[in-house]
Amino acid sequence: MGFFSEAKRNFIARSDEARTNIIYRYPEKNIRTLTQLTCQPDECAVFVKNGQVVGTLGPGVHSLETNNIPFLSSLLEKVTGGDLFIAELYFVSTREITGVKFGGQLGTITDPVTQMMCDARVFGDFSVKVVDPAKLIFGSVGSGREMHNNNAFLDWFKQILLKFMSDAFGELSAQGWSLNKMLNPASKLELSEAVLKQVKPEVDGYGLEIVRFGNFTLSISDEDKAQLNKLNMAIADDQRRMQMAGDPRYAQLAQVEMMRGAGKGLAKGGEGSGAAMAGIGLSMGMGMVNNMFQQGAQQQAPQQVTCPSCGQPSAPGKFCNQCGKPLAPPTIKCACGAELPAGAKFCSSCGKPQGPAKCECGADLAAGAKFCNACGKPV
Repeated sequence: MGFFSEAKRNFIARSDEARTNIIYRYPEKNIRTLTQLTCQPDECAVFVKNGQVVGTLGPGVHSLETNNIPFLSSLLEKVTGGDLFIAELYFVSTREITGVKFGGQLGTITDPVTQMMCDARVFGDFSVKVVDPAKLIFGSVGSGREMHNNNAFLDWFKQILLKFMSDAFGELSAQGWSLNKMLNPASKLELSEAVLKQVKPEVDGYGLEIVRFGNFTLSISDEDKAQLNKLNMAIADDQRRMQMAGDPRYAQLAQVEMMRGAGKGLAKGGEGSGAAMAGIGLSMGMGMVNNMFQQGAQQQAPQQVTCPSCGQPSAPGKFCNQCGKPLAPPTIKCACGAELPAGAKFCSSCGKPQGPAKCECGADLAAGAKFCNACGKPV
């Protein structure tokens, strides 16, 4: 029995019971020199001493001797005459792990359109693979967690992933992603790709790669969703009315709604001062509304005109309030009834000549006269 036990120690591989584990720790720390270590095509072996990764071996069969593997020399135990390596040995799977379900609280997300703050949750599934076994072992061993099975490993990683995702959603909000867009089922693919892009640099630090997300869904409470829709509808209605009226103030309306939303958001987290916080937001919003409409009234007030006679500014009207002369140039009336500017030679409506005409007797005829008022002859 002793012979078979010793012979088994000279051959090391992942145990059959741990074939599917992402991380498998070999139970012995004393490893004989010249031991044959076998790594499957989809795994690596990582040697750790005093919490530090000393070296990594890839797929294949390896004879553990310092001539072949130089880093092993730092693991030799001299008191044994150089016959033993003292180290923790981990086998790490590098295959893709698919269909890992996750979900949890993200914390508070601020909508950039309404400035309303909502508590959000995210859930779905993802696939993950190890791309740097040494980084993974260093990160997991440094965390003080023992990754005896996949559940322990994945629970550890999901907590890290949710933190990274919370930061990612905050960044997307800062970039202008509205909550309505994030919640829209039609944006699922775009949202998951955007979040994946944000979390990738963070996950890389653990030697892992999130290959893809699936069934990716963001959610908020029904109460928050109703309030968010109400605020967005109010903003859209006001913008539409002002835009249709050609009012330049409509661009400022979003700021008003942002202040209202901020007041409501502060009220949610105010703990006892909700009404006061909401009142602050609403009063600030109303103040902005009043200022906005006062500015609009000033912008829409009648503008002054320049008098054609004296050249001075005057309030709009028929006569200049500086010199008293008509603000509009004098007109004459054609026989057809059309109003023409003084000095016109022909009517723009009927084409008849204008200005003083002469009778056969030599007398001037009034514009539109049918008889000469000097000799009485018909014109």
